[in-house]
Formats: sequence, structure tokens, C-alpha cells
Amino acid sequence: MDARVIDKSRLPSRHVTVGPARAPHRSYLYAMGLTSEQIAQPLVGVATCWNEAAPCNISLMRQAQAVKKGVAAAHGTPREFCTITVTDGIAMGHQGMKSSLPSREVIADSVELTMRGHSYDALVGMAGCDKSLPGMMMAMVRLNVPSIFIYGGSILPGSFRGKPVTVQDIFEAVGKHSVGEMSDEDLTELEQVACPSAGACGAQFTANTMATVSEAIGLALPYSAGAPAPYEIRDRFCAAAGEQIMDLIARNIRPRDIVTRKALENAATVVAASGGSTNAALHLPAIAHEAGIKFDLFDVAEIFKRTPYIADLKPGGRYVAKDMFEVGGIPLLMKTLLDHGFMHGDCLTVTGRTMAENLASVQWNDHQDVVRPADKPITPTGGVVGLKGNLAPEGAIVKVAGMPVEKQTFRGPARVFDGEEACFEAVSKRQYNEGDVLVIRYEGPRGGPGMREMLSTTAALYGQGMGDKVALITDGRFSGATRGFCIGHVGPEAAVGGPIGLIRDGDVIVLDAIKGTIDVELSDEELASRRAAWTPRETTATSGYLWKYAQTVGPARDGAVTHPGGAAEKETYADV
Repeated sequence: MDARVIDKSRLPSRHVTVGPARAPHRSYLYAMGLTSEQIAQPLVGVATCWNEAAPCNISLMRQAQAVKKGVAAAHGTPREFCTITVTDGIAMGHQGMKSSLPSREVIADSVELTMRGHSYDALVGMAGCDKSLPGMMMAMVRLNVPSIFIYGGSILPGSFRGKPVTVQDIFEAVGKHSVGEMSDEDLTELEQVACPSAGACGAQFTANTMATVSEAIGLALPYSAGAPAPYEIRDRFCAAAGEQIMDLIARNIRPRDIVTRKALENAATVVAASGGSTNAALHLPAIAHEAGIKFDLFDVAEIFKRTPYIADLKPGGRYVAKDMFEVGGIPLLMKTLLDHGFMHGDCLTVTGRTMAENLASVQWNDHQDVVRPADKPITPTGGVVGLKGNLAPEGAIVKVAGMPVEKQTFRGPARVFDGEEACFEAVSKRQYNEGDVLVIRYEGPRGGPGMREMLSTTAALYGQGMGDKVALITDGRFSGATRGFCIGHVGPEAAVGGPIGLIRDGDVIVLDAIKGTIDVELSDEELASRRAAWTPRETTATSGYLWKYAQTVGPARDGAVTHPGGAAEKETYADV
């Protein structure tokens, strides 16, 4: 699409490039080597979450150059900028994890502010690690300028003595090491080979789950989210996105034309079908919130309940993202779901075509077993389940992908911990009993603050061989790599007086992922009596960003969002 035929009179960049009064603004652009022709073209923000914290984001700067070439080839003017990201693999297991979920809001906010401050006309957003994906998509929907999302790609699997491994194996190895089942030397060898390339964690953890969502929700080009980070084809996808963004500008196709209620349902469908991360139940409501659409945990859970689990992906299954890409990618997964009535085909996407049109030429691949046909699933209902009961009136969530049906119910006495560290110490020292329900509380969005993930604890349990012999519930979160009967997002959280904050050691907790219930065997009168005696717990976050986050963050049920969202808007940035 030739940008020279695009009328700039209604684009945001007119505020910084058009008319005599903008001569000072243009002088800055000339100072960076732009020509008058480039200044007259649409200005396209190319945002990345590049940093040197972890392999997840390390390739984004290189990929951004391919995007910029695509934009320029289609007669647009790319303007690259970076935002933050917090990588969960590094933040996991210590106080740094409190920064993870809040970073999603900082990413969305900082992209918004950069786009607003410089009056860019469109956005190509690139992200690699867990919270950076939804953060970037939230910014796109909030700004509502033409936008395309690009995933940086997954890591390649490692190899440990001939066996493929991922970072999940290392976390679980820590548990084996703690009980003497792995030597110092073996642990050292494993940590040096498990992550052999650039890219985000390779299994269907949160990054790959939200990458799958990016295609299913219509914000990413077909196939683009599946290619591993080291594959050269990523540059072709990036250049294509750069060219396609100019077409979206010309046709005025915006994120809120794409992210509709049906598109959100498609996104929830692929999460369940792929055995994806429970964190999607936090991020999909947050993306919906930006568009002014009510789509909370219970709406997500309804989709999960009726969706077959068909992709045999780790941590519950056998394969990683690279494997699915090589047998047909995310379109193969979506095609069988569409053909069997589990997806809406009439949703618009960033190709300018509908989902059904994008998938029309996708052929089923009989020579693979990574993805099953939707009418011959691994299990008939989704790999993620929503729960509700007197212990979680605002809901909770559990991943059951790969979990036998007979293991999807649990009854046992509570063992209560205020904070993850206390629980991890008890697990490390084997100070718990088979049959216990470990309760980690005061880790919710407000109470943490920051709603930490508990992978270190759950992986240690699995490494000790106790992953299916105890249950764990929390008002915090679990990693997409978590497996076992681990229930997160319990709401209301303890910090606001939720029932999880009233539990005492020995209280009997009953969990049923088949019926979708989570209860404590206490009467309403007993819970009311305990609530009357309950007092808020002091937090250590008394200043800085975590204090600010705790003042504004809402419940997990609604996505742990921090502002009123699209429903409260009088106008979007794109219309200013």
C-alpha cells in the first residue's frame, strides 16, 4: 500500500508534522536524518520489549529492523522505541516476582505515553516474555490506532543426555536435588544445556499461550507466533507485518474492529484447546477491559468448560512450540477448532480478512500427533478449568491438562502460609504431609502486592515426587509451567478479607475440578465470625511503584486492571 495516497489530515502525526507552527517539531525529525518525504508519510511506532535480562527478548531488536524495512518499503516512516519487561524466569522464587504482573501495566502505560507524546499513527508491537505480550496488546486496544502484534518467538529445546528438556525441568530438578535424587554435578550440567538459544520458554507456558492468543484474537499475522526465535523466517514475518500495517492505516482497520467479544471467545478457546497457562484468565479480561468489553474470569471459564483439549504440549503433554509450528502451526490448531464449531470464523483480523478466510487454505496434517482433530480430543473438555465456591466466591482457576480424571478431586486439611517464602521453606525441608492442601495467601494483586507466581514451590513438590499427593491453593498465580493440583487466582484475595484469609491450619478443603468447585468445610456462621475478627495485614510496600500499584489494582476476576478502561472513555487516542 502506497502511503503517499493516505490522507494525513485525520492521522495523529498531523499534530507534529503539518503546518508552519510545526516547524520546530520537524526540525527534530530532520536532525535524525529524515527527509521531507519521510516526514510527510505516516509515522509508525515500532515498539519492542528488548532487554538483556533473559533470552526471551534478546532477539527483538534484530527483528525490529526487519519490521522497519517493511514499513519503509510500503512508504511509511518507522520510529523505533523500547519499553521495559520483567522476565519471570529470572524474577521467579524471590521478591522480584512482585514486579512481574505490575510490569504488564507499565508496558501498556509506557507504550501509550510514547505513542501519545509523539503522535504516531500506527503501532507494530513486539514482545517476548510473559507479561510483555498482554501488555503490548492492551496498549494496542487502548490506543486504537492500526496495530499488529509480533511475538519474538520461542526458545529451542535443550538436550540433557539425549533427552529434550526445558526450563521446567530445571525448576523440578531443584526439588530432586533437595531430596538427594540429583547431584550437584548433574544439576550444574542440566542448567547449562536446558536453554540453548534466544526465545521465550518453549512449552505452552504463559508466553507461548499468549502468543497463540495473538493469532486467535486476530492481532498477529497467521503463522507468525509459532516460529522459534532463531528461525530466519521470523524476519520475513516481521517485514510482512511492517508492510501490512500500512494497509491497515489506509483502510482504517483498528484493534477494536478486531478485538470483539467473539474474538475474545476465540482466544479463550485456543488457550483451553492447547492446555495453556492459567494466566490467560488474567490477561484476556484485561485486554477486553481496554475495549470496554466485560469478559471476566467466569466468562473465560465458560469457554474453557466447552472446549476440547487437543494440543499435546508441555507441561501436561509431550511437545513444545517448535514442534507445533513444524507440523502446521497455530493455524492447524485453529482450523480443526473452526471446522468443528468451536471458533467464530467471521472475526476480522489484521490481514484485513476474516478468520475463516485466513484458514480456508489450511490443510489437515495426518502425519503428526502434536495436535489432535477437535472431534478426537485428548480430553473432551479444556485443559484449564474455572472454580467457584465458599472459599472463592469471585472464582479461581486450575490447569488440568495432562491430569488424570481421578486426580481432579482432592480433600484434605489446610496447611496455611502467609507468603510464598514460608511455604517454599517448608517444602524444601519436607515439613508437610501427603494429603495436605497447602494454602499460600497474601500474594494477590493488592496483598502481594503484585500477585506472584509460585513455580519454585510447585516445581519443588514435583521434583520431590509429591506433585500429585498434595494440593496447593493461592490468591497469587501459577506459572504456565506449573503442573499438579494447583489452584490460583482465588478471590477475593486475603488482603481484602476474602475467605482464603480466614482459613486456619486443619480446616478441611474440598476441591473438585470436574464439578468446578472449591470449598472449605466451614459453616457460613463460622466464616462470618472469623471475618468479624479479621484485621488487614500490613504490607511492606509503603512507597514506590508497588505501593502505587496496590492503590489502584482491581481483583483478579476482572484481570487485575488499574484504570477504568474503554467503557469510561469519551474518545480514544486515535480520534484525538
